[in-house]
Amino acid sequence: MNHKPFAESCEENKRPILAVLREAFADCRRILEIGSGTGQHAVFFAAELPHLLWQTSDLPEHHAGIRAWLAEAGLPNLLPPLALDVARDPWPEARYDGVFSANTSHIMHWPEVEAMFAGIGRVLAPGGRFCLYGPFNVDGRYTSESNARFDAWLRARDPESGLRDIEALDRLAQSAGLTLSADHAMPANNHTLVWTRD
Repeated sequence: MNHKPFAESCEENKRPILAVLREAFADCRRILEIGSGTGQHAVFFAAELPHLLWQTSDLPEHHAGIRAWLAEAGLPNLLPPLALDVARDPWPEARYDGVFSANTSHIMHWPEVEAMFAGIGRVLAPGGRFCLYGPFNVDGRYTSESNARFDAWLRARDPESGLRDIEALDRLAQSAGLTLSADHAMPANNHTLVWTRD
């Protein structure tokens, strides 16, 4: 019996995200996913976008679950997970023309968010794209009641976590040589932000 981890949110958001990635990663080949989680997104996107070589990554404690999904899928364009704690581990030496991350910036502490953008600035090739999916604040304000409740739940669990402000993220991106090129409104008051490497 293959016990794969399962996240309902991945099932609910994978098709809207795919619509964005299909466009954003149309000219890309090598993708680094930061925080692959269960592995569900990686398997779905690699199957739907076979022109991409999809590199999974996460903290080592999540690797067994990711490997279970990868083993079942058996896709040739899906690579086993790298150990990547964005603030502590060495980043890959490889260059990528796309980076994807979903539902990570509000779980990470702010220094980790800073480290993530700095690292992406180093591994993303010129003209490459970084797509970040999740719930965000705009101008310091919640965009919905549900996001406000979610933020309160996050901070009760870990005071250093919480919804991040798009403007604050964009300042980090700019300092890493990235320009915000698209902001896609998504279902359930989420967004997919797309930055392009200058």
